[in-house]
Amino acid sequence: MDSREHIEYEEYKEELDVFISQAKEKRTSLVNEDNKEDKLTLDDSDTIDVDDIIITHFDSDKEEKMPIKKLPIKKIKQKNTGDLLSKNSSIKLALITLLFIPGLFVLFMIGKHSSYLIRVPFFFIIILLLVGLTILFGYSIYCYKNSDGERKRLFKKFVRSLLIAFYTLYILGCIVFTLLLYGPNKKFKDWFVTTAMSSMNHQYLCKWFYGEKDIKDVQKRNHVVEPKGSTDPSKINTKPKEEEPEKEPEYNEYEKQIMIHEKDERYKIVTFEVNGATAYLAAIYDPADISVEITKDLFQTGEYATSMAARTPGSYLGINAGGFIDNGTRQGYGQFPNGIVIVDKQIITNNEYGVTTSEGGIIGLTDDNVLVLLKDKTAEEAIQMGVRDAVSWGPFLIVNGEKAEVYGNGGWGGGARTAIGQRQDGTILFLVVDSDPYRTKGAQMNDLVEIMANYGAYNATNLDGGTSAVMVAPRNVAINTYGRDCHDYFSDSFCYINDPISAEGYHRTRYIATTFIASYIPSNDNEKDTKKDTKKDAKK
Repeated sequence: MDSREHIEYEEYKEELDVFISQAKEKRTSLVNEDNKEDKLTLDDSDTIDVDDIIITHFDSDKEEKMPIKKLPIKKIKQKNTGDLLSKNSSIKLALITLLFIPGLFVLFMIGKHSSYLIRVPFFFIIILLLVGLTILFGYSIYCYKNSDGERKRLFKKFVRSLLIAFYTLYILGCIVFTLLLYGPNKKFKDWFVTTAMSSMNHQYLCKWFYGEKDIKDVQKRNHVVEPKGSTDPSKINTKPKEEEPEKEPEYNEYEKQIMIHEKDERYKIVTFEVNGATAYLAAIYDPADISVEITKDLFQTGEYATSMAARTPGSYLGINAGGFIDNGTRQGYGQFPNGIVIVDKQIITNNEYGVTTSEGGIIGLTDDNVLVLLKDKTAEEAIQMGVRDAVSWGPFLIVNGEKAEVYGNGGWGGGARTAIGQRQDGTILFLVVDSDPYRTKGAQMNDLVEIMANYGAYNATNLDGGTSAVMVAPRNVAINTYGRDCHDYFSDSFCYINDPISAEGYHRTRYIATTFIASYIPSNDNEKDTKKDTKKDAKK
């Protein structure tokens, strides 16, 4: 190689070194930016070697350098993002679909358990919507992860916080609601079904969410096994006590509250708490004072208990009695007494309007003023047994001193309750327990059994409850003793002493068909037959 050729080779070698150096720098830069979709990169196998550079021709005579072969640099295939949503659009789609998915899932669970609220065609539409929106939600997440460009801030910080709080509460609410209705814990389900099914007008509420099988399963877990047979009137002593007993009876702590009283007192009321609600227990010492009263516009409209007490001569206390049926064009008026009703040995109704409970039976007072609880008896048979006044309801809580067995909540849920009982000494017990609009406070069947037993009831039964549960007394007693305002109770002389609350949250009772009224008209003759005749004449 002559000197000229050597000089030219040195120039070429220097240029080649620069090219190789630039190629290496390019490769390093591309490797560091291999996550960027708009850049080129090299695989690890794409190493640069001098052997890859081929000099095709060098003509010293023409002093012309021919182009060299370019390095075999590979390009990464760019992601096809043409059909994907932008990041902002994918976020909007996710928010929209997430707004509907939890609610549709709740509706799906409801429709799965009952077709009462959601009919079959709508149930399948809900399934299709739920599946479709779930797919869209998944697609929005996929687009967010794979779309080009940076996400722009869609919402201000305050709005983002509100959205996060809303969606968190909304989703948690749907989860809690679903778990309450259909979760493994049965307490809420049992309370909800039994409370709704024991009401007269709100059974549809549990049928919205549960099918017949679910309702029957709940009722199997929650029911009352009543004592067998009917009451034995011979075990009750209603004869007047002419002389003071030589030895004071041994009363328990509960009985002392009602049985230690002034001689001329006709009744005494004690109050206490039951599951967060106030209970009122009245002891009426002369059972001859008790009678059944019915609405004055029977089969047309019910009547308030205050009004029934106000038009009963000599009345001083009253409670609601048996059940009733609201139907026809006057819903909510309580005009049709349930089952058998007897007043002064006259049959008022005889099962012609149906029986809404399979438990219990006839709840009557005999000519001897004994409270009798009769199973499977007709109205005619009850009158033949000496029953003068009676209604129908249940379940029976205590029969001949034997307490009912209560499983779960007894199948009647919790809430406002009314009960009547009688001690062996003849004393009649009226019991009313308040509740709240949600029926989360108040008494269950086992509470009624224990209360009546504690106060010495030998026979006792549940009466109609809920908004009907009421105890009425003269206005001066209600105002001065129990602090009632009595401004809207539809009677000038009587008022409630408890606090009835309707399902809508109003502090008031409702129209009912029957009541137990305690009344007394003084007479010159102390014989009970004369007293009864006097009361009958006064009614007429």
